Amino acid sequence: MVAGGAYAWVHYSNANKPIVPAVAKTNKQVLPKKTDDSANTIRFIATGDMLPHSSVDQNAKTAAGYDYTPFFAQIHPYLTSADMAYCNQESPSDASAAVSGYPTFNAPQSFAEDLSGEGCNIINLANNHADDRGQAGINATRSVWDGLKTLAVAGTARSATEQNQGAYFTEKGVKFAFLSYAQCSNNTGVSSYGLNIFSQALADQQIAAARAEHVDMIIAAMHSCDESRSTEDTWQDQTAQYFADKGVDIVVGTGPHWLQPVKRLPKAGGGTTVVWFSLGNMLNTQLDVNGLIGGIARMDIDVKTKTVTTLGFMPTYMHYEWTAAQKAADDQAARHNLMIYPLDQATSALVNSQDNTTVAAQTTRVTQLMNTYTSVTMLTSKTFLSTK
Repeated sequence: MVAGGAYAWVHYSNANKPIVPAVAKTNKQVLPKKTDDSANTIRFIATGDMLPHSSVDQNAKTAAGYDYTPFFAQIHPYLTSADMAYCNQESPSDASAAVSGYPTFNAPQSFAEDLSGEGCNIINLANNHADDRGQAGINATRSVWDGLKTLAVAGTARSATEQNQGAYFTEKGVKFAFLSYAQCSNNTGVSSYGLNIFSQALADQQIAAARAEHVDMIIAAMHSCDESRSTEDTWQDQTAQYFADKGVDIVVGTGPHWLQPVKRLPKAGGGTTVVWFSLGNMLNTQLDVNGLIGGIARMDIDVKTKTVTTLGFMPTYMHYEWTAAQKAADDQAARHNLMIYPLDQATSALVNSQDNTTVAAQTTRVTQLMNTYTSVTMLTSKTFLSTK
């Protein structure tokens, strides 16, 4: 494997593009931010993989280009209610190349722009599809994010110089480092600096650099490559333990496409490291139900103690519709009416799907899964904005 490096964060005024809606967006709710003492608390949320499959792109197509925002209408208020929102863009956005889905992704520039508009401001680009369009795709994607409002972007770089720069930002007086790594790459020709392939040598170097910057907390993104499983594998366990031994505060896992449990590990220097092994998928059109049930992890950070004080999780459901005959014929292009729902609001949507499950069954499964190691408050669309 060839290791690359994290790239420095950028923070610009929001360069919103004009949007031609695919559907009317007047049904978006506007909810208040959390009601606790916001000066003393940082709310950090994290979501699973944002995958622009071909049918996602097809449903986002408009006369003027692509618009992905309608898919987020039901969860928009939850994504935008936090101070810090982690999102994993699992595709390049290279305007010079054709739009394509699995297995070699390339999303339009508007994909990144729309994720930004949905509140994503801590952006992970280290994943196995990051360099599906090679270094040129990495360069183009980083350039798009340069013009968007972010706190930190990490995981890919455009040069050897940039790979050594850290992704640092300050929120409410707390200084953070954001580190980002992938276990593997689908492109064996990746440059030595383009993508952060995890190694302890690379992580040692970047953690040491973060300590030299006197950061208060470190967040690490961990994108693994053993897919379609609801338990962590050996690599995830070992890497999580490595981060805990290095004093990393929060580990956000993506890659398996299925939800996996959260765990607290004893952290070097005292306290615990919060490890979300996999947050599953958010935006996608995978075929199995486990790939459609994701969620939003919610963490509250105490500004004074610089510790995670509460853990919460709201399950989500990625909906699309097709007929039984279309499913039997694997007519994937027929899928339509895409929408991400809080799971507790998805009763009617599940009835109209071909997923053969219920809100109650999935709520029970996810609750048991997420609480395998550590107690997690299960949240609903009504309790997500609560203070505890």
